[in-house]
Amino acid sequence: MSSPIVIWIWFCAYLNCVGWTLSALHQLNKTGYAVAFAVGLVAVWIWKKQTGTHLLPHIHFQKYRRRFRRTFPLAFLILAALAFLGGALYAPTNFDALAYRTPRVLHWLAAEQWQWIHTDFQRLNTRTAGFEWLTAPQFLFFRTDHLVFLLNVVSFLLLPGRIFAVLTRLGIRPRAAWYWMWLFPSGYGYVLQAGSVLNDMFGAVLTLAAFEFALRARQQNNFSNTSAASLAAALMTAVKAFNIVLLLPWAIAILPAWKLLPRRPLATLALVLFAATASMLPTAAVNWKACGDWTGLKMEQATIGGVAMNGRVESLRLLANVAALLASNFVPPVFPFGHQWDALMIRITPTKLARDLHANMESGLAENKLPELQTEEFGGLGGGLSALLLGMLLWKLLYFRSCRWPGLSGIFRFEFIFFAALWAGVAVVMMKSGASGPARYFLPVYPLLVLPLLDAGTNLRRGVWRVAALVIFLVAALLVVVAPQRPLWPAMAVLKKLDAEHSEKFLLQRAWTVYSVYSQRADGFASVREKLPPAVTRLGYLGFDEPEGALWRPFGSRQIIHICRDDSGAVIREKQIQYALISADYLGQAGAGNFDRWLQDRAGETLEIFELKLRAGRPPEKWQLVRFP
Repeated sequence: MSSPIVIWIWFCAYLNCVGWTLSALHQLNKTGYAVAFAVGLVAVWIWKKQTGTHLLPHIHFQKYRRRFRRTFPLAFLILAALAFLGGALYAPTNFDALAYRTPRVLHWLAAEQWQWIHTDFQRLNTRTAGFEWLTAPQFLFFRTDHLVFLLNVVSFLLLPGRIFAVLTRLGIRPRAAWYWMWLFPSGYGYVLQAGSVLNDMFGAVLTLAAFEFALRARQQNNFSNTSAASLAAALMTAVKAFNIVLLLPWAIAILPAWKLLPRRPLATLALVLFAATASMLPTAAVNWKACGDWTGLKMEQATIGGVAMNGRVESLRLLANVAALLASNFVPPVFPFGHQWDALMIRITPTKLARDLHANMESGLAENKLPELQTEEFGGLGGGLSALLLGMLLWKLLYFRSCRWPGLSGIFRFEFIFFAALWAGVAVVMMKSGASGPARYFLPVYPLLVLPLLDAGTNLRRGVWRVAALVIFLVAALLVVVAPQRPLWPAMAVLKKLDAEHSEKFLLQRAWTVYSVYSQRADGFASVREKLPPAVTRLGYLGFDEPEGALWRPFGSRQIIHICRDDSGAVIREKQIQYALISADYLGQAGAGNFDRWLQDRAGETLEIFELKLRAGRPPEKWQLVRFP
């Protein structure tokens, strides 16, 4: 019988391989996917006939009823239900998804193949596509992105089992691991992304599954576990490129099972080809071809560094990431002093250090900014879990007999080598990355990084520990309810009644700004679409890191064609663009000069001017709908 996580791994890997294969054949369309799904079903049927394996697991209702009567599983189930409800009620509002993850898939589907998009915003091209290939069939057949959250709901439901399997195989007592398998998913990053379209938590489940099956293969030495571990490891790199640093501890874990591969050469060759196609290798190859850099960072205008790497830059980034991780993970879920904190960070940072930080990383990381309310873009473990783990660390230090150094012989043990490789990989990411909000990028490894604390000699029957855990669950649930992306309370109605928009109280004004912007972001360009002539099926677009996905709605009704700021009038006419939406603010920031002069040089005329507030932290931006001859 196949377990749900094995089915999930193979399903995700298959869709990734199908996406790249159909692109190579120029058949990324409904017919191509229909054939691919039929081939997949036939392959599954043949495999089932040959092996006699039951594909779908048996559902034991009595077993699940007994399990979810217990406090911790019931709390997890409530969190999952709240996350599902939020995702079902609201269209996606995540900025990264609207700016490049969703639009890039729509560009590929319009071209019926993966393509290098002509654009100034190179994240559309350079970022890995492991999550996107799972969304492509949804966009194609259902013409909406409203179902994408289901990928994260499934991942969230699979998360406790992965945590338990990894923890127990790395030496944590089953009883302690049982508590943590339910408690870890209450971390703000996990639970907030469960109803979202972000890919960090999705990648976290695949990463933990890669380690789980690597450890299973290490213990049991069978080919099926090795296959599942290899595919999960390939997928974790396809979801997030920097997960490549986790391949070293993964390889150490699965090393004893590699001796099985030469015994089945044909199956091994098929596995290698399948895993390679489902991994980040295709994206790395096209990036290398385009700019000679497999990461693609040379092509990105909004770089997370943009300077030649050296020891000082790496040290700065390591320092900034450590400080940001500590602050982000220990900050309360509601932090009304966010602006005061930001002002304090600016005031106490020496001028030269601040200049160096801003030159080598995004401003959010350089200034160690903290939001007033934890959101999916910044959430990590969260203040509750972090405080509980800090308490367990203090317990471990006080009862020093449980803290023994491994000694010279101990450093050659598997566990020590594994954790050394894991921490080395994390350190590399922190030295190379200058992106804001690093707390969510480490969701795949938090349970592993704090693993030595999880037994810690603490008696889990003690009432204080259990009460603390229940408070953590309660705060996580409240955070899901008040999340501005998907509020499960009548936020706008209450704020309107309080006249928050015109209130003199800063927090009320800020709440109005945040909730109102999120309430409109999913369809932020609705006012623009209303002004378009009905016959317009090709719309030019010139912007940078904006929620382009809203311009495609309803999916399949029009195609968005990017215009680069240096494109001439002849290039625009060659693309058969008659109407275009252009960000005047971006043209000014990009050094393209006066907007009117830019438009006049291309013989365009302005039809409409829009003032759109697409980000809560920025003033309204000026957009113009123009027509070219």
